[in-house]
Order: sequence, then structure tokens, then C-alpha cells
Amino acid sequence: MAEFKGLDAIQKQLLEEVSGLHEMPEGAYSLRINGALFGKNSSAHIRIEKKTDVAGIDIYIEPGTKNESVHIPVLLAQTGLKELVYNDFHIGEDCDVTIVAGCGIHNGGAETSEHSGIHRFWIGERARVRYVEKHYGEGEGTGERVMNPTTEVHLAADSYMEMETAQIKGVDSTRRETDAELDDRATLVIHEKIMTHGAQRAETHFRVDLNGAGCGTHVVSRSVARDTSHQLFISDVRGNNRCSGHTECDAIIMDAASVTAKPEIAANHVEASLIHEAAIGKIAGEQLTKLMTLGLTEKEAEEQIINGFLK
Repeated sequence: MAEFKGLDAIQKQLLEEVSGLHEMPEGAYSLRINGALFGKNSSAHIRIEKKTDVAGIDIYIEPGTKNESVHIPVLLAQTGLKELVYNDFHIGEDCDVTIVAGCGIHNGGAETSEHSGIHRFWIGERARVRYVEKHYGEGEGTGERVMNPTTEVHLAADSYMEMETAQIKGVDSTRRETDAELDDRATLVIHEKIMTHGAQRAETHFRVDLNGAGCGTHVVSRSVARDTSHQLFISDVRGNNRCSGHTECDAIIMDAASVTAKPEIAANHVEASLIHEAAIGKIAGEQLTKLMTLGLTEKEAEEQIINGFLK
């Protein structure tokens, strides 16, 4: 594989953090840098087209495509840059694919840098999709790093989608909106990981309509709030047919941080089965003591517990 030409050291670092890429991946990809499409490539079964009316791309995955992936990272390394990007995924029947997204912001100045990405998925019957998204911020400037992702998912009959989202460092403000509607026997699984520190703010809103007979969703959010940061988790699951839904929010709170969880589940069908669980608390003292007896300092013990919790 060849290197991406024209990237500076900061951009290479951001790319590695959000996508794990050191060079151009095999197959389909789209790389956006500082508000413009930097490069893209289609494969035999995955076609990427630049939108002509708004910023963003359309990704078309042919029916029956198996064991292929597409990478669509976004990098911002210019202070004061704000963008709104639309990425639409048209996924054919009987596919089995992985989509790797993510956004990295380096802000070295005093102005706010912001990326708002709207991702819309139309997933065909019997298709399986794994979607991985990581958000990361860095930079010595005083300007904020803001990310506001919106995800819309339409799951056809017998389809399956697994979303893995992570925001571990450096994002000052984020509001994540996820809306999904499921048809017969469709499944949506979401794993979210968030860590906030300083005065950061993070909001997550999940809304899932379980419309099809035999469909189901499982939403798990794990988070750590440190310093004076604040997190808000809202889940709204509506069972409109014979279905199953489970949402779970687990959070570790430290220092003077705060976490709020607001569950809402609505059973609109006699055979809808819905569960919400929420647990928020500090690290147990006996956990710290046990690790410290093995030679770890209190800070090292805290970090080990947090890393294990977020895995």
C-alpha cells in the first residue's frame, strides 16, 4: 500500500488516531481534510461519489458484497473552520461490510473548530454492517474542538447493524443524535464509549423505533466523567410491534463531574419487551486498594480500572 501524499505530521497523527491508517487502505476510501475532499477511491463493488448540492459523499455498496471495507475519515487542522457534511450509505441486499469513519480535530488557535457530520444509512434485506466511528481532539490552542454527529439508520427485514462509537480525548463539546427504524427481524447493536475531562460537555440521544415483527435493539453506553465535565445520556426506545429492546448506561464519575441518564421506553404493542438499566457511581475503594497492594500507585490503579471499564 502507498502513503497518502501531501499530509503534514499533524494530519498523519490525526489520521492514525481516528482510523488506524498509516497509508492508503486497499479498496474504497474517502479522505476529507480542512473542509475539502482530499482524495477518494472506489472498488469493484463499492462506489463513492462526491455530492454536488451539499458537502459530502454518496457510498453505493452493491448487493452481495462480502468481506469488504470502506474508510471515510475526516481531519480538521485549521482553527476557526466549521463544516456540515452529509454522507449517505446505500447498502444492497445480502452484503457483509465494515465501514470505518471518524473525525480528528487539531486546534492550535483561539477560534472554535467544528465538524457536524450527518450519516444516513439505508441497509438492504439480510445485509450485515459493522460501523466504527472514533472522535479525537488535540491542540495547544484555546479554541474549542466541537463535534456534533448525527446518524440515521433504516434497517430492512432481516438486516443487522453493529455500531461502535468512541470519544476518548480532547473533544470540548459534542451532541450525538442517533435515530433508527427497524423492519421485521432486523437487529441494531450499539456500543458507545465516552470519556470527558476538564469542562467538557457530551450529550447522547438515542431514538429507536422497533416497527417490525421480531426486531430488536441492544444499546450499551459506557462512560467516564472527570474534573468538572458533564455528560447527558438519553435513550428513547419505542416498541411498536412484537420486539425486544434493551438499553444500558454505565458511568464512572470522578472529581466534580456529573452524569445524567434519562431513559424513556414506550411499549406500544402487547408483545413488546423493553428494558432500561442505568448505573452511575465512583470507583469502589476496594478496587483501588486491591490494585495498590500489587504495587500500583492510586493514579495508576485508577487508570487501569478506567481502561478495563471502557474496553
